[in-house]
This record gives sequence, C-alpha cells and structure tokens, in this order.
Amino acid sequence: QLSDTQKMSESPLSRLRGMYLPRALHPLNKMLVNGGKWKDVDSAQEKRRSFLQDFCKKYNSRKKLQTHLVHLVSRIYVEDRHKVLYCEVPKAGCSNWKRVLMVLNGLASSAHNISHDDVHYGKHLRKLDSYDLKGIYTRLNMYTKAIFVRDPMERLVSAFRDKFEHPNSYYHPVFGKAIIKKYRPNANEEALKTGSGVKFKEFIQYLLDSHRPVGMDIHWEQVSKLCYPCLINYDFIGKFETLEEDANYFLQLVGAPAKLKFPKFKDRHSSDERTNAEVVRQYLKELSKEERQLTYNFYYLDYLMFNYTPP
Repeated sequence: QLSDTQKMSESPLSRLRGMYLPRALHPLNKMLVNGGKWKDVDSAQEKRRSFLQDFCKKYNSRKKLQTHLVHLVSRIYVEDRHKVLYCEVPKAGCSNWKRVLMVLNGLASSAHNISHDDVHYGKHLRKLDSYDLKGIYTRLNMYTKAIFVRDPMERLVSAFRDKFEHPNSYYHPVFGKAIIKKYRPNANEEALKTGSGVKFKEFIQYLLDSHRPVGMDIHWEQVSKLCYPCLINYDFIGKFETLEEDANYFLQLVGAPAKLKFPKFKDRHSSDERTNAEVVRQYLKELSKEERQLTYNFYYLDYLMFNYTPP
C-alpha cells in the first residue's frame, strides 16, 4: 500500500473515487503462439472474455462500483520483463503462479525450487499499488492482465480445509478462537484457548454473519471484491478446472521461455485429496438448506461473472 505521505504527494486524481477504466475488449496478441494445439483453449478463452464483457455491461448499467483506484489494484502482481499483470485469487493456483512470475522475472531458475514461505513471505514480487498513478495506468493499459478463478464453493471448501483442518499458527488463534467463542455453545476451555477444531458449519455461520467477530480474509473473499473484473479489463481468464492448459497457453501468449511450464504439484498438504465436487458435496451436507442457499447468494456474483453452474 502507498504510505500516507505518498498518497498526499500524488495528483488529486489518485484520491478520486469511482474512477472507471476502459472496458474495451482488446484482441489477444497471438503472434508468439506456436502450433495449432491451442485451438480449443483459445476458443474457450474468447468465450470467457465475451461472457464477462457482456455480463459487466448489464451489471454496470444497474449498479456502479465506487472504489479507490489504489484499492482496485492492490491484489495485482507485476512482472515487468514480459509485461504481465496477475491478479491473485487464493486457492485457485496462486502459489504456483507466483513461482512462475518469479521465474519470468529472473528471480529463480525453476518454479520447483521455490518454497511456500519464499513465495508468500519473501517479498520478491511487486504489486501494482506500489507504483505511482502514472505507473499504474501505464501498466493497466500496456500489459497483459490475467485472472485465474475457481468454482466458488470448491474454493471456499479448499480454504476451510487448508486453514482449519491443519495446524496453523495464524488462522486458529485469530479466526478459530473468535469463531468458536461466538458460534459454539458450551465450548470447552481447550477449544477456546487454541481455536483449533472449527467445524465447517461454524465457519459458514461466521462467513454469513454481518457482524463477524473477525473480518474477511482473502482466501474466502469474493473474486468480485479481490480483482474487480468489471472495472479492470482482464485480457485472459483462466480457470482452476483447466489450470494447466490455460496457464501454459498464457505463457506462450506472453513469450515466456519455451522450457517454462506451469508446475503441476500441490503446494501444501500434498497427501490430501484435492478439493473437488464430491468433496464439496460432503461438506455442504453439514449445512441446512437455508445455509447452503445463503452461501450461494454470498458468491452469487462470482458464479454469474465466470459462468459457473450452481451446486
């Protein structure tokens, strides 16, 4: 985030709210794509782009999002060598995407040699909000902007499993303790002390509570509020469900080295079954019909924007 001093020294334009970026749908530059094997991936890509464009035209005619420019771009990572902007959506392949960006930027020779901690806590990559206003606009207009998304319910269950079903020195004491205290009647002293053992139903009660005891978190925040897809014109929309082929096609589009492929490995808890539709079904069974509906409503925009089928 920009410091208060930097913000004050910026042009007054940077403090305006409701700044709208052009929504023109630019054709992808496919000059660097080799061979015809990407035909289906490219076709799917064009459909996603058109679908989102059409949705945003309809949506924005009814409701305007009023958001500060610096906040709009606060989740976007910058890779200047290949002119890439990547908006981080947690639990949709973001750890491996950051590894790839580090390799593209010359910070590592291989994505496979970069640890989880180095990816998330190493501060190797710059975010778009660290640039001045001119730097932000130049990159938004000139760079290839990518977003990778995932079925909202799968992403939610994946986040819950990762943060609450494994030891975690941040999510258990910060979120777990508050959730158990508010939503578990007669919680025992150990649970209140450690915050471990949060149940999925309790987590959903927290998520749906307009008076949450702790705030939101990027791992389960809506994509519409992380990346603002109706205000920022993303050139490439990848999906977790077709992650590998989408990612490798994107790498061709931006002229990445031929030897660089998107990593296949699971970043953490590699022995766990990957969260899929059947796993999600088991978790949703723990909720009442009303809770399931309200959870869907919570992610309604994400379902609509990216054309996901309701569970």
